[in-house]
Amino acid sequence: MNNHHIISATDLNKDFDSLQVVKGVNLDVNKGEFVAIVGKSGSGKTTLLSLLSGLERPSSGRVILDGRDITDSSENELALFRRDTVGFVFQSFHLIPTLSAWENVALPLFPVKISAEKRRERALELLRQMEMEHRAEHRPSTLSGGEKQRVAIARALINNPKIVFADEPTGNLDSATTDAILEILKCLHADNGLSLVMVTHDLDLAESSDRIIRMQDGEVLS
Repeated sequence: MNNHHIISATDLNKDFDSLQVVKGVNLDVNKGEFVAIVGKSGSGKTTLLSLLSGLERPSSGRVILDGRDITDSSENELALFRRDTVGFVFQSFHLIPTLSAWENVALPLFPVKISAEKRRERALELLRQMEMEHRAEHRPSTLSGGEKQRVAIARALINNPKIVFADEPTGNLDSATTDAILEILKCLHADNGLSLVMVTHDLDLAESSDRIIRMQDGEVLS
C-alpha cells in the first residue's frame, strides 16, 4: 500500500444471495482527502462504504485501511481497530434516546481507560466546536434534525479518528441545515487534515469534495 493512501481497495466484490451489489471495485483514498461517492439508489454506494470501513466483509477482494488489511481481521480485532481509527456519521443519527447529548458523544469512550471527568470534558469540548454546548444535557427527542447530526458528528470525532465515513449525512435535513452540516464537515477536513468519505445523492454536496466517485450497478464509473 502506498504510504499516501489511507484506503486501498482491490477487486472488491459483495454478493447478497445471488445478487452482486459491488462488482470488481478498485479504489484508493489519499490521507487527508475528501471523497464523495455518488450514484442512484441501489447503485451499491452504501454497501461500498460499509466494505471500505470494515462494517461489512467483502465476498472477495481486499481492503487495506490505514496500513492494515482489515479483510482477514477477526470481529474483535476489527471492532477495536474501528474504535481507534474510524468515525461514522449516519443519515438517521443513531443516537441513544435515553442518554443526553454529551453522553451520546462520550459513548465510544466507555471501553477506553479514561476517567469519567475526562470523558465529559472531551464530549463537552466537541459539542462546543459544534456550537451545541448549550444543549449538552438535552435528550435527542428535544433536538432538531440538524442538532442531532451535530451531536452525531461530535460522537464520530471523540476518539480522534483518522478517517470519517458519512452515509447520507444530510439526507434527513432541510437545505439551510444541510449547508451548515456541510460547512462543519469541510472545516474538519481542512483544519484537522481528516480523511472523509461521504456517500450522497446530493450532487451540490458532492461538488464540495476533492474528488467525486460515481457508481452505477455496483461498479465505479469514474
